Amino acid sequence: MSTAAETTGGEAEPWEEVTPDAARRLLVAAVEAFAERGYHATTTRDIAGRAGMSPAALYIHYKTKEELLHRISRIGHDKALDILRTAARREGSAKERLADAVSSFVRWHAGRRTTARVVQYELDALGPGARAEILGLRRQVDAEVRGIVEDGVAAGEFDVLDVQGTTLAVLSLCIDVARWFNIDGPRTPEAVGELYAELVLRMVGAK
Repeated sequence: MSTAAETTGGEAEPWEEVTPDAARRLLVAAVEAFAERGYHATTTRDIAGRAGMSPAALYIHYKTKEELLHRISRIGHDKALDILRTAARREGSAKERLADAVSSFVRWHAGRRTTARVVQYELDALGPGARAEILGLRRQVDAEVRGIVEDGVAAGEFDVLDVQGTTLAVLSLCIDVARWFNIDGPRTPEAVGELYAELVLRMVGAK
């Protein structure tokens, strides 16, 4: 399955944020190349070739290979933050909101596993400015999950001694799905999302 057609719950991944079409094709090709070969082993010629374009055409839309990675990472982190923020702000108990946050976050990392691997594991390839921006988004991601856990502790729904450490463990568990998930395996992204939501609720001692 190509990166352009990765799904979660049947929803297509159109990269509608990226225009024009040539820029989108290059970005999709870059995601596939970075996931397969790693950022440092991928050349701009590799990316252009996958997109069916010349290396010169790439520079019309992206000045550098790093700019491509930064765009991919920014879009991916914005999506991840939106998923968690939506769950955190929904009505319901902390238990319900945490289960929703985890299942949604895991579904994205499973259904968009190629994209998610690049977004989550190529951060160190970014320059200082871009890296600082993405780290800021990661802190917001952490804050959304930590906020739900804190709400659960305050309401007596969760039994957590170390909120910060537990938040890190929850996020690490969810993100790692992108590393191992296989679309041809026995579980769907939805099934993995449900399983991980149950595991996390046990982790926080949900009552």
